[in-house]
Amino acid sequence: MGCVAVQALAQDERVDRVLLLDVNLEQARLVADFIKSPKVSVQAVDLGQRDRLVLALAGADACLNATNYYTNMLVMEGCLAAGVHYVDLGGLFHMTRQQLALDERFAAQGLSGILGMGTAPGIPNVQARYAADGLDTVESIKIYDGVEPAPSHAPLFTYAIPTILDELTLEPVVFTDGEFVTRPPLSDFEDVCFTHPLGVLPMHLSLHSEVATLPVTFHDKGIRECFFKINYWGMSQQVVEKLRVLVELGFDRREPVEVGGTRVVPREVMQALLSSYVPPISYYLAPSERQPPDWNQEIVSEVRGTKAGRAVTYRVGTLTCKRGEPTGLAAAIGAVWLAEGRIKPGVHPPETVVEPEPFFKELEAEEIYTQVSVSSML
Repeated sequence: MGCVAVQALAQDERVDRVLLLDVNLEQARLVADFIKSPKVSVQAVDLGQRDRLVLALAGADACLNATNYYTNMLVMEGCLAAGVHYVDLGGLFHMTRQQLALDERFAAQGLSGILGMGTAPGIPNVQARYAADGLDTVESIKIYDGVEPAPSHAPLFTYAIPTILDELTLEPVVFTDGEFVTRPPLSDFEDVCFTHPLGVLPMHLSLHSEVATLPVTFHDKGIRECFFKINYWGMSQQVVEKLRVLVELGFDRREPVEVGGTRVVPREVMQALLSSYVPPISYYLAPSERQPPDWNQEIVSEVRGTKAGRAVTYRVGTLTCKRGEPTGLAAAIGAVWLAEGRIKPGVHPPETVVEPEPFFKELEAEEIYTQVSVSSML
């Protein structure tokens, strides 16, 4: 996701310079060499060395954090010390809640932060805002992330493996009857129809950051229900079932076990082995070089409420086909808007500070299209 964001920023005429910070300097150089832009430079930074992080961030207009969500707070603290605006790709509900607590400190320094500005979270938050703006009351926000399934034989992990494992094992939080409750992972299946070429896909609950903020943002409009569903995180059902077996056998344990006189953490071993199934950067940065299937995805927010006393339903769908993964593109837009001073001080979810129509128009320029349908009862 960070690779796509760097590429998008380097190609953006509004951006003068992109500094790519990574603990793995070799990987950072690989990305920079692939993009081949004079705007991009690289620097080795370990988030555990706070002073070096602050020094590297100093002078930047905005920081786009594409690290694993476990380290979001470290990067935000670095931005506070360096006086830099901040955007990330999400905090998987619980981390997002922690990050929101930094709102007053950011605002006091005149700094702005956007939490979860990617494909999801990010696009669904802005979709919900668009629909809510057209309604007097909001009853429910149902989010569906439909991804073209990978072949059943191909274990392909198209975003952070630790996050995938967390989404597979942690209980999803949903908002129902006006309260936050948990459900079992991979539960509440339903078939949902998406725009061609996706068609009908089986969708299940997953822990996600949208549910952490949307019920709070639209509390005054009377929201009673909100959830996020996805279809096996873009993997095949067969691959997900294999991962579940590994988890059930204890390979996701975070406590060390002794093996041949050496203490190892099972989860770290599993992550290391699974990393060999992460696609090369060309998968994201040069979509035309991909082998089938192409990356087809539609994010749909179904928002129900009332307008002038009549029941109304909005379906807002954002579709990408055979193009770059939209997570990095959405985050890059957020970073540019922060640098331009378009986001008010404080720490915010996307739905409170990102204007929907200008945002969707910027995605449209990258062949990511948003369609809206509005229906009501006769």
